Parts: sequence; structure tokens; C-alpha cells
Amino acid sequence: MGFLDEAEITVVSGAGGNGCVSFRREKFIPKGGPDGGDGGNGGAIIVRATGRIQSLSEFSSKKLLKARNGAPGRGKNQSGKNGSDLILDLPLGTIIQDLDTGRLLADLIHDGEEVLLFPGGRGGKGNQHFATSTNRVPRFAQPGNPGQEKRLKLSLKFLADIGLVGLPNSGKSTLLSCLSMARPKVGGYPFTTLIPNLGVMNLDDRSVVIADIPGLIRGAGKGKGLGHRFLRHIERTWLLLHVLDITYRPDNDLLEDYKILRDEMEAYNPALIKKPELVVINKMDQYGPGLRDVKKLQKELHKIGITSLTISAITGEGLEKLRQTISVSISLQPSK
Repeated sequence: MGFLDEAEITVVSGAGGNGCVSFRREKFIPKGGPDGGDGGNGGAIIVRATGRIQSLSEFSSKKLLKARNGAPGRGKNQSGKNGSDLILDLPLGTIIQDLDTGRLLADLIHDGEEVLLFPGGRGGKGNQHFATSTNRVPRFAQPGNPGQEKRLKLSLKFLADIGLVGLPNSGKSTLLSCLSMARPKVGGYPFTTLIPNLGVMNLDDRSVVIADIPGLIRGAGKGKGLGHRFLRHIERTWLLLHVLDITYRPDNDLLEDYKILRDEMEAYNPALIKKPELVVINKMDQYGPGLRDVKKLQKELHKIGITSLTISAITGEGLEKLRQTISVSISLQPSK
């Protein structure tokens, strides 16, 4: 199954079992009273976060999921068995909303975290509970309460420390493979990256998660291209790496590419441009006459307080300095 970061499903909690109407009928006990047992409670709907999965692909075909109903009560004061809960394992970073009201039900950010969305129906009481001094032979019992049915929207937002953003074919995926053990698809053509990729980079004292999203184009924040659909995956990041391609459109000012990225992120969510950022100028192994002025760009960025570095993800040039700069930036990240 392919990558999926949004899904709509319907979940139904279990109905409670009916209480039982029964009377004691035993030899040598002439005045047996009511002994109807209670119905079991229906199963609840529970969501659980796990780092073992990173996509909602399981729900591409599973649209209706139900918890078990509680069993009915029986004679001899025997209660029915409770219905088993429905536990949905979801990727870290999944947001669960009521599809009809838009209400946020859960945001799963901790591995192993469990949230009870709603319980199952309560089991009905058997007729043993309704005997009184004036009605010693109650011939009725409570029915079980029905389960709840809700339509849910599942939305995945990666929990990453660093987000890689850039125009198509800027070398983000190659850089991700150099900084981590991730092996995303790499190719010399635009939109090689069709889905977000995650990688883990080991620094001296910690590990950080890097998210690479498909390349942005002008108008991405309003829905054009591929990157807009995945911009949500960098909303939780602490640091953004803007990857610029020194060989892309030599007739255009390199600073313009940086501005395009900023404009598209702001159009999608203004909070994105307030994040700490580094500019990474890639493909310096191909730098030469006729290409854009790197020093001019770095000077302009320095004026507005943006740190920039030159690298070649292919040859490894500048990667160690980039790691050190990332390490310093990440050390300023507030404790989670």
C-alpha cells in the first residue's frame, strides 16, 4: 500500500447486552426468586499512537470499524461478557477530528499514548435488580444501551525536528540520504519526491528527525503542484532548511528562489515563516562561470539575519559544517 496521510472512517462502539429475565428453578427451593444476570458492556473505541507505522494506508480500504457488542445476561445471576474494545493503532502525529462537527478529539504525539474516544453502550440490568416487597416476580429487565457511531477524519502531521523545503530538483532527497540513513528516491528530474520522507540524523548528544517534502512551486500555498498537500508535515518542525539549487535558472536571482519558498509557506500557514531557518545552497560541485552569484545571495541573507552555507550533497562538500550548524541550532530547541 502507498503513503496516505489523510483518511475518513466510520467507527461504531459496541452495544450493551440486554439484561436477562429469569427465575430460580431448583429442586427443594419452592420460592425461587428472580435471577436474571446483567448484560455486558459494549466495547469502546480507543486510539493508540505507535512509532512502528508512518502512514494511514491501512485505512484506504477499511472504512467501517466496529467494536464488539456486550453479551446478554443469563439466568443464575450470570452477567454477560463485556465486548472487546476496538483499538486503532495510528502513526505518531495523527490528529483525530469529528468529521461532522470538526471538533478535535485527540492529537497523538507520544509513543504508546492511548486515548478513549468514546465508550461502548452500557449493559442492561437483569430482573434480579427489580424485585421489591410489592413486586417479587419482576418480568422485565433493562435493554442494553446502543453503541455510538461517529465519522472521523484522520490527519497525519509528522513529528520532525527539521524540515527540508526547496523548489523541485533542488537536491533535498540527496541531502536527506547524506544526513541520515533514509534512502528516498533520487533522480535528475523535477518531482522525483512524490511523498514525504523521514530520516534520523545522529548528532553528538541526540538524534533528530528530518522530514523531506515534495518540491514547492509558485502557487503551492494555494494548491498548485505537489508540495502544498504535504506542507502540514513541516508545521511541527523546529528548524527549516531551505535548499537552493545553484544551477537552477541561471538567469534568475538566486534570492528569488528563497523568496518563492517563503511566500508559499506564508500563504499556507504564516506560522511557518516564523520558524528558525538555515539556507543551504546546493550543487556547488557544478558551480562555475555563468551561474548565479552566491556571495551576493549570502550577503543579502546576512543582512536580514539568515545563516547560509554552501554544500554539494553529491560530493559531501560542506556537509560537516552543515551538521555542526544544525547541531548548534537544534541545541536551542525548547525541551519537548
